[in-house]
Amino acid sequence: MSSEPKGMFGVGGTGDTSGFGGLVRRRSAVLEAQRPYGGDFDEIVDALEEAYPGLGDALERVVVDRGELTLHIVPSKIAEVCQTMRDDMALRFELLSSVSGVDYLGTDERRLHIVYQLTSMTYRRRIRLECAVTADDPRLPSVTSVYPTADWQERETYDMFGVIFEGHPNLTRILMPDDWEGYPQRKDYPLGGVPVEYKGAEIPPPDQRRAYK
Repeated sequence: MSSEPKGMFGVGGTGDTSGFGGLVRRRSAVLEAQRPYGGDFDEIVDALEEAYPGLGDALERVVVDRGELTLHIVPSKIAEVCQTMRDDMALRFELLSSVSGVDYLGTDERRLHIVYQLTSMTYRRRIRLECAVTADDPRLPSVTSVYPTADWQERETYDMFGVIFEGHPNLTRILMPDDWEGYPQRKDYPLGGVPVEYKGAEIPPPDQRRAYK
């Protein structure tokens, strides 16, 4: 496969006016970080190790990239880790500001990643937790009992990516109609040919759309 990026920018030779047809981007390799991590990151990981004795079985890897700390967590342990991140006095990550999904189709066997953005209002720190699940068994515990702000965000991640948050109080679609088939932000979801709900309209596939020159 050519290493030249193509698709959204400078697309040509196609009727795809969306710019997304055939989008190809090489995923940057992000290596596991080694101590010292730098900044406050060592202090955060040390505090988590002390507060959560089972961290060795829950932590898959630590990544420091672009000045940000990401802890990759075993999916089944995410609620327990979040509870510790919130309650331990040396951590105090009181706010879950975002839960979102990413689909690494073709580059990761566990292609569906769930990303949690945590903020400590006490210590003015931010950290990212990330879990990876397969498309065949996209399940992990809900964190709504720890962070109520996760309620609608987990529903949106379920709606768009098909991730099942076990223990969620009302895991239903939030953007798409209840009877919608498929998960629109998965990368194998069709870009066109999907009937619109109103007036019988239909969105044609990208290669059949009109090109403006």
